[in-house]
Order: sequence, then structure tokens, then C-alpha cells
Amino acid sequence: MKIEPPNTNSKKKKVLRAECAESPTIDLELVTPAIDVPVAADQVILQQELVAQKDDYLRLAADFDNFKKRTRRDSEQQAAVQKEAFIADLLPIIDNLERALASGRASSSEQLHQGVTMTLQQLDQLLQRHGIAVVEDVGRPFDPHRHEAVSVQHDPNQLDQIIIEVLQRGYCHGDKVFRPAKVIVNDLSQAPGASHAG
Repeated sequence: MKIEPPNTNSKKKKVLRAECAESPTIDLELVTPAIDVPVAADQVILQQELVAQKDDYLRLAADFDNFKKRTRRDSEQQAAVQKEAFIADLLPIIDNLERALASGRASSSEQLHQGVTMTLQQLDQLLQRHGIAVVEDVGRPFDPHRHEAVSVQHDPNQLDQIIIEVLQRGYCHGDKVFRPAKVIVNDLSQAPGASHAG
């Protein structure tokens, strides 16, 4: 059996490919021995592949930049459309308030009250269409994450830490508190008749 010496060109190619993968800029004159012509041809091929990969990278980076710009523009357009839709829904309610004020001089206060009540109902419906819900808190336990206690009172007929009055309604968007309600809380640890602002 005849044993041949190992192919040194094959080892040189593997080492050269590994070096090219680690460093994007290679000085071919320092790496390439002047006497080995097949290795120089492989280096030229590797250099061409490197240039092609750089070109692919630059194209991919440009595509991604264009994608980010397009996404930002689409998001801004969608926000503008939603804002316009909200304003369009709000305009009839404003019209009703203007009518109520114009007819308020000639009509009774009962009719004016009824008109304002109907307008508030329209506003509540508008908020519901946009995902904002009014929270009815009277009789519920006080929750510092959903309520702002402005005052406490002592009422032995109510449970402790129950909301007994809402001074300003709270609003939620799903599970998120959009605006906490300002409330008066029953505090049975208070002395009877004592009341203080929070």
C-alpha cells in the first residue's frame, strides 16, 4: 500500500476560508504565497463572494430601513384616520349642545335639562364606541389603583372602605384605568361625625 503525503493545498484552503469568515478585509498579498497559484484563485473567488455578501447586506439594510419608514407612515396615517373618526362622531353632539343653548332662552329649564341629559347620553355612547367605559363605583370597595380618595366619612350603615359617593366619574379602556374616579370612602375607623379631605 502506497502512502501519499497529505494535501497541503487543502489545508491552506480551509485555513484561508476560516480567516476570511472572521475578517471582512484581508490583504491577499500577505496571506497568499507567491508560488501557489490554485490558492490565489480560491482567494479571488472568496473575495468575490465577500463583495457579493456585502452587497446583499447593504440591500437588506436598505430594505429594512424602508420597512421601518413605511410602518411609521402607516401608523401615523391610521392614527390620523382614527382621530378624524372621533371628531366626526363628536360633531353631532356639539350641534345638540348648541341647539340646547339656543333654545334655552325660549324654553323651560326642564326642557333644557332634558336636552343636556340626552347630550350626555350621546357622549357616553361615543366613548363606548371608542372603547372607553364609564365605571360605576358607588357601593364598591375602594381600590387605590382605580380610585382617588378625596375624602372619608363615617357611616355605620355602610361597609368599611366602601365608596359612598363619586365626585368625578372614572373611565377605563379595557382593564386599563383611563382616569381614576374621585371618590368619598367610608372609613369606620374614623370617629362618628368626623370627616376630612384626603
